[in-house]
Amino acid sequence: MTISSLVPRMTRICGPGNVVTDPLELRTYECDGLTSHRATPALVVLPSDADQVAAVVRECAAAGIPFVARGSGTGLSGGAVPREDGVLIVMSKMRRVLEVDPVARRAIVEPGVTNLAVTQAAAPHGLFYAPDPSSQVVCSVGGNVAENSGGAHCLKHGFTVNHVTGLEVVTPSGELTWLGDGTGVPLGYDLLGAFTGSEGTLGIATKVVVKLTVAPQVVHLVLAGYATLADGGRAVSDIIAAGIVPAAIEMMDALSIEAAEAAVACGYPQGAGAVLLVELDGPAAEVEAELATVMKLIEAAGATEVRTADDPAQRFAIWKGRKAAFAAVGRLAPAYIVQDGVVPRTALGDVLARISALSASSGIRVANVFHAGDGNLHPLVLYNDAVPGEAERAEEVSGAILDACIDYGGSITGEHGVGVDKSRYMPRMFSDDDLDTMQLLRCAFDPASLCNPGKVFPTPRLCGEVPGHRRAPHPAVVAGQAAVSREGDPPHPPMEIF
Repeated sequence: MTISSLVPRMTRICGPGNVVTDPLELRTYECDGLTSHRATPALVVLPSDADQVAAVVRECAAAGIPFVARGSGTGLSGGAVPREDGVLIVMSKMRRVLEVDPVARRAIVEPGVTNLAVTQAAAPHGLFYAPDPSSQVVCSVGGNVAENSGGAHCLKHGFTVNHVTGLEVVTPSGELTWLGDGTGVPLGYDLLGAFTGSEGTLGIATKVVVKLTVAPQVVHLVLAGYATLADGGRAVSDIIAAGIVPAAIEMMDALSIEAAEAAVACGYPQGAGAVLLVELDGPAAEVEAELATVMKLIEAAGATEVRTADDPAQRFAIWKGRKAAFAAVGRLAPAYIVQDGVVPRTALGDVLARISALSASSGIRVANVFHAGDGNLHPLVLYNDAVPGEAERAEEVSGAILDACIDYGGSITGEHGVGVDKSRYMPRMFSDDDLDTMQLLRCAFDPASLCNPGKVFPTPRLCGEVPGHRRAPHPAVVAGQAAVSREGDPPHPPMEIF
């Protein structure tokens, strides 16, 4: 069956206004927030509910046509880049907050709901949704589930996986089922945890049950300017060593401060080589005690200027510069790569020094913005794509930064995901056996390899092929602990609700 033959079927399912075939309109969906990877989908559909999603997937599965789910398109790893021979399933019309239960402290939302909208719906009940990516105004909860997104406040409050207690999902065969029962207490294998962060390769979430958190009694934000990143890094280490876990600890270097000032006039300390943001939240007595200690440590580390804010408007004004940093660097260069690596906090200084050396030797500027509390770096590699060879040099610097993260015991991604952009770096961090084991899980969900194919894994293969580079089956298959689906195998039995 061809894509063209699917059009009338998809139109019957989703309605004539929700199927896109015009070549110019299709180009609207050719990339996500990482614009260096592009592909124009053969067909775009915009379902309005879970039953329509399931029906669309069943049609794709029956025709053997690959499909990719897309939320708001704010991802930064190419995870939602479509297939030129496939169907893009856009979830943006499924944006209802279905239920807010203040007693159970949970909400049930559709995947197209924006991250911030969940907190806005919960706010009248004195609750909020803790994960808060910088793009929370526009990024979708379904996309957050796919990438296991974090944000500035994940240091204390955790990532998406810590706040999702149930998922209604469409499996790659088109079955509509549930993972998790909404209580957050896993029974049996943690399929809910496996699905969260799987980057759309195991199915499509159609409803999300999220945990809501009681709004803190007090929130206090401290802004400190430093002459160097090293001085700010010392303050971070000293705060954590004192046994204090702030809601957020963020740092920006001089280049990212310059961009933020030009974009949103955030009023950060003039001439600062680094800015540190430390936010504390919780009971008033606890926050006041922590604040006194934090202030002493910040000043002892050599802060050149310190400001505090407990008023929501004042805090918003301070956060504005940090939240705008990614987009703001577009004022410094016509193109840039948003990198996302993780290192132990103790290695921050060494890795930042290596990034500085890479920048100097290559002539490629790098602006550093990062979640200092958990060592999650977001170097912004700036380049001019109109200059021959500069894009290639920027890619080399970007890859060298990931190598540095691995060398110091870190990871190639903290929250943006692997997608298509970082799949080639996976063998630098994982062995063939590691990758083959991950493939076994993927094949258990998607034996036909139709669900967001070509993402995460460096050498995509069909389920049933010999794993990796070996000519013998995976050891788990030999031991009878796992099975690889092959063409002609009977369909998997329906998943049970956990």
